[in-house]
Amino acid sequence: MNSLIETKGLSKYYGKGNEIKAVDGLDLTVYEGETFGLLGPNGAGKTTVVRLLNCIIKPSGGTASVKGYDILEQPDDVKRVTGMLAESPGLYEKLSGYEFLEFMGALYDVPGDVLAGRIDELLKLFGLDDRRDHLIEGYSSGMKQKLLLAAALIHDPPIVFLDEPTSTLDPRAAHMVKELIEELADSAGKTIFMCSHLLPVVEELCDRIGIINQGRLIAVGTVEEIIAQTEKETLEEAFIALTGGVDNGELLAWREHNVQP
Repeated sequence: MNSLIETKGLSKYYGKGNEIKAVDGLDLTVYEGETFGLLGPNGAGKTTVVRLLNCIIKPSGGTASVKGYDILEQPDDVKRVTGMLAESPGLYEKLSGYEFLEFMGALYDVPGDVLAGRIDELLKLFGLDDRRDHLIEGYSSGMKQKLLLAAALIHDPPIVFLDEPTSTLDPRAAHMVKELIEELADSAGKTIFMCSHLLPVVEELCDRIGIINQGRLIAVGTVEEIIAQTEKETLEEAFIALTGGVDNGELLAWREHNVQP
């Protein structure tokens, strides 16, 4: 398989003495056509990895290539081959759905003779065609998330980054978005790099997963491989074992310790 994303010692540190290690020496390969999930607790470094690979921030050390382009030397080329759905994206809610996609297409220099047709295709694909001329402020959360996913695809990138794509959605909207992600991977042939702290989502959608904790990649492989590696029975148990999660006894002990007399 061809590798599309490769990182070597990729790091991002903060603080005067670089004491905060958001990402610490990441070595990772993601292959063409796979759906890869980066899993970890809140604050583990998942979003920082996505921002580094999309050239939004610069690394403190190491490097990475995305579809052969170096994130330090060729950031514009990297951005042309990636689409990104951020965890907390911004939307221009006084625009219509069509106008928003038109604006995003212009940012990516999609030719005018191509853009209109592509917007029509994406609105139909995501079930938004009947709301194309409605202001975004009137969209539901699920509709907004689908519009943002359409925006990430407006320039037809081979690699799509999704940061917590279902975390703010109700179950019905989350199910719709998961189906769309499967469609992108299976029918459109996209390589998907998805970050989440929701184990069932990652387990359902991803070909391989990596687990990151405190900025360090501590496991990578299929779900079955990671479960076998930890000698556990479920991904949840493996995740807790690898990330040092607390058990119920520890939680109850903490509660009893803090109860006021």
